[in-house]
Amino acid sequence: MHKATRLVALGAAAAILAACSANGVSNLPSATGDTPAAQVKAPRTAMGSDGHTIVFFYNKTAELSGLVGDTPSGPATRTPMSVITGAMTYHGGPVQTNPKIYVVLWGSSSQWGSGDVNGEAAYYEKFISGVGGSQWMSSQTQYGEPAAPYMGNAAGSYVGAWSDTVDAVPDLSRSSTYQSRIAAEAQKAAAHFGDYSSNASYVILIPHGVKVYNFAGNSHSLYAYCAWHSSTSSSGGTISYTNLPYISDAGASCGSGSVNSPGTLDGVSIVGGHEQAETQTDPQPNSGWLDSGNNEDGDKCAWTNLQNTSFSSGTFPTQPLWSNSANGCVQ
Repeated sequence: MHKATRLVALGAAAAILAACSANGVSNLPSATGDTPAAQVKAPRTAMGSDGHTIVFFYNKTAELSGLVGDTPSGPATRTPMSVITGAMTYHGGPVQTNPKIYVVLWGSSSQWGSGDVNGEAAYYEKFISGVGGSQWMSSQTQYGEPAAPYMGNAAGSYVGAWSDTVDAVPDLSRSSTYQSRIAAEAQKAAAHFGDYSSNASYVILIPHGVKVYNFAGNSHSLYAYCAWHSSTSSSGGTISYTNLPYISDAGASCGSGSVNSPGTLDGVSIVGGHEQAETQTDPQPNSGWLDSGNNEDGDKCAWTNLQNTSFSSGTFPTQPLWSNSANGCVQ
């Protein structure tokens, strides 16, 4: 089992971090202009304030630079359209043998009504409703637990959405509190749906314009992320959840226009699919399936060979996923 790299902003050591970034973000390598900080890697994983591992999916430039990983230094070896090679191995935790996907629209009715300027909520729900039973996800059923079923891929894995309009979205711009607040919303969602099983995943959608700490939609750091997934403790057990900010706010850096023209929402299914595949094979990071660098099935193929893929609910842009049996990325 791999030890997660700890971030300063989340209450941990700064062993791999060289300096503050130009925009004042204190937990990422220095970067000016379009040039990553030489020989400094942004961490793939971090330990949250609740003691659970976070797995980051960074913007295109960072992911393809070769400077993302859980080793402190090293040359930029990854180039556009390349993959991170090496088999994934099992680390003792659960995989989702019967995935159940719950979507949370966090925010006011106006934020998810007229405020949803690009229609992300409906687009994401349509996409995720077709993931279960898809050819795209079928390659991941090779990953399982010893003496237990393999990852499931049955149709109907999307259970439904909940609009949490009771409480306003709190300040998510602060490094010291944003993760715990998103985790608390996931706990609230689990209580609402009543599903605390390891098969459940809670996708927290955050409205347009809300500033989320180091999200590429509102951060100038070269090492800003598009999304991340994690797990947290709740009254009913450990639950898995995803932090999915308003992806189109980040533009091309998180996938807009990557496949289609204008392709405003391309990144929603690329990033959303990346996170869902990783949640199903490693729902309690880093205890499921990952490689020696803490990369999960989506990380290894990030931003490579993007294409439109057919699902039962429509056609959406996706990235490939890593297959041990194919020794490469497949769609």
